[in-house]
Amino acid sequence: MTSTAANDGSRAQAQIGVTGLAVMGSNLARNLARHGHTVAVHNRSKAKTDVLIADHGSEGNFIPSESIADFVASLELPRRVLIMVKAGDPTDAVINELADAMEPGDIIIDGGNARFTDTIRREAAMRERGLHFVGAGVSGGEVGALEGPSIMPGGSVESYKSLGPLLESISAHVDGIPCCAHIGTDGSGHFVKMVHNGIEYSDMQLIGEAYDLMRRVLGYSAAEIAAVFREWNAGELESYLVEITAEVLDKIDPQTGKALVDVIVDAAEQKGTGRWTVQSALDLGVPVTGIAEAVFARALSGSRAQRAATRGLTGGDLPSADEALAGRDADAFVEDIRLALFGSKVIAYAQGFDQITAGSVEHNWGVKPVDLATIWRGGCIIRARFLNRIRDAYTENPELLSLILDPYFRDAVGGALGSWRRVVTTAVTLGIPTPGFSSSLAYYDGLRADRLPAALTQGQRDYFGAHTYERIDAPVGKKFHILWSEGGAEVEA
Repeated sequence: MTSTAANDGSRAQAQIGVTGLAVMGSNLARNLARHGHTVAVHNRSKAKTDVLIADHGSEGNFIPSESIADFVASLELPRRVLIMVKAGDPTDAVINELADAMEPGDIIIDGGNARFTDTIRREAAMRERGLHFVGAGVSGGEVGALEGPSIMPGGSVESYKSLGPLLESISAHVDGIPCCAHIGTDGSGHFVKMVHNGIEYSDMQLIGEAYDLMRRVLGYSAAEIAAVFREWNAGELESYLVEITAEVLDKIDPQTGKALVDVIVDAAEQKGTGRWTVQSALDLGVPVTGIAEAVFARALSGSRAQRAATRGLTGGDLPSADEALAGRDADAFVEDIRLALFGSKVIAYAQGFDQITAGSVEHNWGVKPVDLATIWRGGCIIRARFLNRIRDAYTENPELLSLILDPYFRDAVGGALGSWRRVVTTAVTLGIPTPGFSSSLAYYDGLRADRLPAALTQGQRDYFGAHTYERIDAPVGKKFHILWSEGGAEVEA
């Protein structure tokens, strides 16, 4: 089909508009057009609109516009506009410009990686003006945007009735089910996407630790480790990230003939969603230890001046790899790493779902974990085979207190523990950092412990700050205090 000018007199009506035509916005517009929707397109600089129409105008019906006024005029009622611009002030500027040109009942959708608190603020402001505001998390990268992402829209139920069928049509589908669902009100969609990205951070860190152990303990080449990941991807670890890990490790640098991974600077960057996840978890009081360690590991990798200054410091009296392996052969250690990776990945997802549940309660969103397990099975970066198991777990028990209490995951993690402990022990013995594996195991052991040293912590707090404590032989919630400087008697607080 050919593109149609918005102001040519025909007043052709688009079902949805996209403003912000960088790669993600352009690909989402193309995806919508490929699925039979007439798409109005706009960009602050006309050149990007022209490129989209010139290169991809034949893929569907586009209505290009140079001004916001013409762009909005080309949309059918209620108007639906997807914003794909840089987060922060640029997003607010576009929202306000659109709002001035729109009418009550119209829908503005922010598909960027906005901070969920900004989305809460924007939704309230637009609601005051009679407009619907939808914060939609979109995962899948550039390819997913074009071929089918996972989409996590928040906002009002009314807005989803109008917008949902369009988004569901362009999302990835698994077993015929769209990877898109209404998440909840105001900032819920961007909150869920934020935690999705936090799980992604943890998953990538764990994969990196598995790679590092095979490289440094077993002396495997990048290509040999690629083969291991490819084999793992045929089993219960099957996931997008494990799949692409093999591809990255197999890539040869054309300039040097070395494995590409060996010529990439070992300093991982981040755009902020991982930090937001940890900050939010701290506010909610949810221990997302694996996600936090992944964020800190990236920060440490980027501390290049400090690392250069401390490189070569003693690690103590370290044994050889053969001594640390204590008679285990390479294949046995690789299997240990696989199980440690699986157990740690389960913890990452469990912590992420715990944070989402806490956030949902805090903001009264009504997020359903089973919906997330369903829509994350395709399109998104953390898609994995065991999301089917997570979906089954929350279908069986929507009120599950922790993912590791589900019978499948309880048994799977329990079966991995011996290997997991051997991997962490070996890494510590050899001075190889494994913050993801180690913190995930410590979290699991903390949960299952009969008693934690927090009893001592509470006693210390009562001593220096009169913060009180509870007794194991008193009703829950009843507080006590020791008169430490007045004879040491216990009193009810």
